[in-house]
Amino acid sequence: MPRPPWRRRRVTDSPRPAGRWTGKLRSSGRMAREVLLVRVGKRRHHEAGGATTIVRPADYLGESLSEAYPMLGLESIAPTSPAAGYQPRPATGDWGGGAPAARGNPLTVPLLPGDHTAARRLAFLLVCSCTVGSLLLGVGAILLAMQGDVRTAAACLIGCVIFDGLDGALARRLGVASPFGAQMDSLADMCAFGIAAPVVFYASLAGSVSQAAAGMACALVAACSAIRLARFNVSPKDGRYFCGVPTTLAAAVLALAVLADLPVSGRVQLAVVALLAFAMVSTFPYVKLARLVKLPPWLWLVPLAGALINAQLTFAAAVVGYLVSGPLLWLHQRRD
Repeated sequence: MPRPPWRRRRVTDSPRPAGRWTGKLRSSGRMAREVLLVRVGKRRHHEAGGATTIVRPADYLGESLSEAYPMLGLESIAPTSPAAGYQPRPATGDWGGGAPAARGNPLTVPLLPGDHTAARRLAFLLVCSCTVGSLLLGVGAILLAMQGDVRTAAACLIGCVIFDGLDGALARRLGVASPFGAQMDSLADMCAFGIAAPVVFYASLAGSVSQAAAGMACALVAACSAIRLARFNVSPKDGRYFCGVPTTLAAAVLALAVLADLPVSGRVQLAVVALLAFAMVSTFPYVKLARLVKLPPWLWLVPLAGALINAQLTFAAAVVGYLVSGPLLWLHQRRD
C-alpha cells in the first residue's frame, strides 16, 4: 500500500523534513529573511573574477526592495546613517583580522570630517578637551556634593557651563564641527547638567525638606534633561529661539541658586525646580542669550542697579521673568 505524500519518510542524511511542500517553504523562508535584512555575513560571489563580497545589513539600506522583489510591491528604504551623504559600500575580506581600512568597513565614520592636517587635528583636540573638561567637572561636582561641600560643587557646575559654551564656539570658529563632537557634547551635558546639577541641588536641600520630595524633584530634572537633549539632537535648529529652556541654562540657575543661598523656604525651591524641569521639555520659545546681549546698554542698568541693592532678589526676579517670557512669547506668536 503506497504511503501518503504527507506521511513520507524523512531522509536520514538531512535534518530538514522531506515532503511535497518543502521546496516552496524553503524558498519563501529564504526570501523572507532577505526582506527582513537578517542575512548577516552571507557571502556572495561575483560572476567576474570570483571575488567574495560580504553583504551586511547596512548594504541593504540603500537598495530598492521593489526592484529586488517586484512581486512584493515594497518601497525602498532610505539610509539611516547620521553622517550626511553617507553611501554604504560593499566590504571585501573576512570579518575578523586586518585593519579597518583594508576591510572597508561601511559602518566606520571619521571622527573629524575633511582634511586631517596637523592644525585641524590640534583644533579638534582642543574642542574635545573642553567637552571632556565639562564632563570631568560634572563628576567632580557629584563627588563634592556627596562629601557635603555644596558650594564648591556649585562652582564646578559654573565651570561646566563655561566649558560647554567654549566647545561649541571653538568648533564653529575653527571649522572642526562634526557629528562626533555633537554627540560627545550631548553626553557630557547629560552628565554635567542632567545628573550633577540635580545631585548638587539635592545636597543643598538636606534638612530643609523631606528627602523623598527632594529626590522626586531632582529625578524630574534628570528625566526632563534627557528628553530635552534627545529632542534637541533630532530637531531643526532655530537661530533666534530655544524650544524650551536649555539644560545649560537650567543647570546654571540651580548652581547660582546654591551659591546665592536664597532666603526662601525649601518648598518654594522645589516648586521652582519642578517648573524649571517642565520648562525644559515644553515647546515654548525662549530667547537665546546671544540676542539678549545685543539689547541696548541702558536696559542693563536696571538689573545692575538691582544687583547692587539686593542680588538675591534680582536673581530670583530674573529667573522668574525668563521662565514666564516663554508662554508670553508663545501667546504673542499665536495672535499674529
